[in-house]
Amino acid sequence: MDYITTIDDKEFKIEVIDKGHVSVNGTVMTVDFESISGQPVYSLIIDGRSYEAFVNPDEDDQWQVLLFGRQYEAKAEDAREKRLRAAGGASAPGSGEFQLKAPMPGLVVAVPVQEAQDVEKGQVLLILESMKMQNELRSPRAGKVQRIKVKPGESVEQRQVLLTVA
Repeated sequence: MDYITTIDDKEFKIEVIDKGHVSVNGTVMTVDFESISGQPVYSLIIDGRSYEAFVNPDEDDQWQVLLFGRQYEAKAEDAREKRLRAAGGASAPGSGEFQLKAPMPGLVVAVPVQEAQDVEKGQVLLILESMKMQNELRSPRAGKVQRIKVKPGESVEQRQVLLTVA
């Protein structure tokens, strides 16, 4: 499972390899992470070095982590979901042109909209298959489909523009 973890505005790519190994930005580490007596105190062993951290959930799916006397704000997001949200334009402005981009390489399964069609916020614009999973890419706002740049059966690359909505 891949995650994007943000700590104090700095992003780290975390891949959970198995129960005892993770990769952080491509560096594989041996880890052991356990709660101590069900408290928000955790024992963390990384490559044989022991650490103790206090970890508390916060509002907005964030965590407060106290380590070596310094408090950090951390947020862990599933990497795939984050890419899908970004492709869906979760932060797209309400005016101007929005470009729907592929969040990952894949195969266009369906394009249930047509050029010049009015669409509502949340409406499925395109279905993309990647890693044997079908992902519905939705419109971040109401608008009109301006240009469709792909068709069903076509392979696409990550960040490729699929269609535009204005």
